[in-house]
Amino acid sequence: MAVNLPEVHARALDVTRPYVAAITGDQWGRDSVCEGWDVRELVNHLVSGNFWVPELVGGKTIEEVGDRLDGDVLGADPLATYDASAKVAAAAFEEAGAMDRPVAVSYGPVPGSVYCGHRLIDALVHGWDISESTGQDTNLPLDLVEACWEVVEPQLAELGGSGAFGTRVTVPDGADLQTKLLAALGRRG
Repeated sequence: MAVNLPEVHARALDVTRPYVAAITGDQWGRDSVCEGWDVRELVNHLVSGNFWVPELVGGKTIEEVGDRLDGDVLGADPLATYDASAKVAAAAFEEAGAMDRPVAVSYGPVPGSVYCGHRLIDALVHGWDISESTGQDTNLPLDLVEACWEVVEPQLAELGGSGAFGTRVTVPDGADLQTKLLAALGRRG
C-alpha cells in the first residue's frame, strides 16, 4: 500500500474531532444516518472501536478483553473521551512492528495493516456520518478520501458482504471520489 496507514488513520481521527466537538446538547439523542443509532451511539461506536485498538494490537484476543468496552463508554464528557480514545488508537498503530503484527479481530487474525485500514475507514466515514447527522460541513479532505479509497476499493466485495455497511448505492458516472467512497459503503453524500 502506498499510503502510510498509521499517519492517515491518525489524521482521520483529527479530522473527525471537530465534528464531535460541534455536537450540541440537543443533537446527542437525534437519529443518526446510521440506521438504529442515535448520534451518541454512533460516537460511542467510534470511541469504543478506538479503545479496542491498543488491546488488539497489543496482542490480546477479543475474549481476553471481554465486555469491558461494551455499553456506553463516553461518560459525562464525550469529547474528552473521544480525545483519549483517539490518542491511544493512534499510538498503538504507530508502535514499531504494529503493521506486521497479527491482530485477533472478529473476522480472523489479520496483519495490523489490515486492521489499521479498517479503522481508517471507521474514523473517516463515521466522521462524515456524524457531520451529516448534525448538519455540519460534510466535505472530507481529498487526500484522506483517496487513502480510504485505496483501502476500500480492493475489498469492495468483502466489505459489502460483511453486514457492517449499508447497501452499496449507485452513483452517476463522473461522481467525485468522496461520493464514490460513501456510496460504496452504503451512504448517500
